[in-house]
Amino acid sequence: MPRVLVTGALGQIGTELVGAARERYGVDSVVATDIRIPGPDSPLNLGPFEQVDCTNERRVHTVVERHRIGTVYHLAALLSAVAEEKPQVAWEINIGGLYNVLEAARESGCAVFFPSSIGVFGPSTPTEGTPQVTIQRPTTMYGVTKLTGELLCDYYHSRFGLDTRGVRYPGLVSHVAPPGGGTTDYAVEIFYSAVRHRRYTCFLGPDTRLDMMYMPDAIKAALDLMEADPGRLSHRNAYNVTAMNFTPSELADAIRKHIPDFEIDYEVDSVRQTIADSWPDSLDDSTARADWDWSPSHDLEGLTTDMLDKLSRRLKTRS
Repeated sequence: MPRVLVTGALGQIGTELVGAARERYGVDSVVATDIRIPGPDSPLNLGPFEQVDCTNERRVHTVVERHRIGTVYHLAALLSAVAEEKPQVAWEINIGGLYNVLEAARESGCAVFFPSSIGVFGPSTPTEGTPQVTIQRPTTMYGVTKLTGELLCDYYHSRFGLDTRGVRYPGLVSHVAPPGGGTTDYAVEIFYSAVRHRRYTCFLGPDTRLDMMYMPDAIKAALDLMEADPGRLSHRNAYNVTAMNFTPSELADAIRKHIPDFEIDYEVDSVRQTIADSWPDSLDDSTARADWDWSPSHDLEGLTTDMLDKLSRRLKTRS
């Protein structure tokens, strides 16, 4: 059976994708990779792991060939806020790393999953129900690299017949891995602060509306798309997917249903607020629903209940 390789396996998506893929395909069939080494208690150690810097072309090729990889989930990247601080590094990692993965896949004949983002849109994009195909003029380095990645994957599919697929993720919320420098990190931090301190200071304004998704749905989207019948796919590397839509104020209200004394205040970070304001308020994901039966399982109430339950158990255990 062809094996799966996950880059950026210690990141927010990678941590959970590796576990889900090992459950679905078998522990020994999923090779986790990251530029960092997992700690001694990391679940990544339960199966094969390789230290890989995706900007090292030879290393990427070697690991893909050695493990006879059939599908690469290429998750290694700098996220939006960090990419604005280090734009040159972001280009080198986000595009240089993707290029190396695509070249290794071309030579080995394996498929590639590339996660894009709502960051590929900009202020000139329709903000409500942003369609599958629309104007894309991102104003951040993160958005530029994700849009370039979409086009690069499209090129490798049309030019070399490479099986490339991907989705445009909204903001992602996870209780497993800590935030990694994204503009929507508040939607993770707020739960930790609610459980620990009953209050949170948010770096986005109270009425900043964005589409969001709980991590189990994000993982399901990736795995299901890579297993979908290619004959049904009208797009390859840029499927809009979403699950729910809320503002920081609405999320705080949802938390108060479980923690009535929770308080929130706001100290707006101008850099991240500007990034968030350049993104759509909501996405239209009807094409994904039609092409490969995409459907999320969690709404705002389900997300809130599960996050608070999981974090309360974990933090109580550690205290």
